[in-house]
Amino acid sequence: MAASSTSDREGFAEWAHARMDALVRFGAALAGADGAEDLVQTALARTWAAWPRVERRDDPEGYVRRVMVNTQIGEWRRRRRRAGVAVAPAPAFVAESSDTMLDPAEPLWSALRALPPRQRAVVVLRYCEDRSELETAALLHCSVGTVKSQAAKGLAKLRLALGEESS
Repeated sequence: MAASSTSDREGFAEWAHARMDALVRFGAALAGADGAEDLVQTALARTWAAWPRVERRDDPEGYVRRVMVNTQIGEWRRRRRRAGVAVAPAPAFVAESSDTMLDPAEPLWSALRALPPRQRAVVVLRYCEDRSELETAALLHCSVGTVKSQAAKGLAKLRLALGEESS
């Protein structure tokens, strides 16, 4: 039994190390640069508890990303309740090919920050992470129809915001 436990720990550590950069990039898209590593750490800690079961599935990264999305949505809700208004933290996106952050003052990122949390999560998953509607629905625990409507509303708000800023 102890050998299995050691094997599980080694397998988890190897997997987490191999996927860390991609998970931190995804975390930055959801929680901003300041919260990305904390979000990943929280998700990995929660995944560790279920690792033997998660590892047997075909998509452990999907499981971790789902935990990240759920954790971040919970944080947005807690902030909104405390503040009494909708609060979405500023995203800071990491370029895929480098370790540098893209400029969060860019109009697109400012418009993305203004989206409600659910629309922002859908837009990030669909268009920054290039997830399908089905994958996005599974990650957010909602229907494909909700993903479609939230994506349409989010993109419309982005177009409107970017159109107003460029005028």
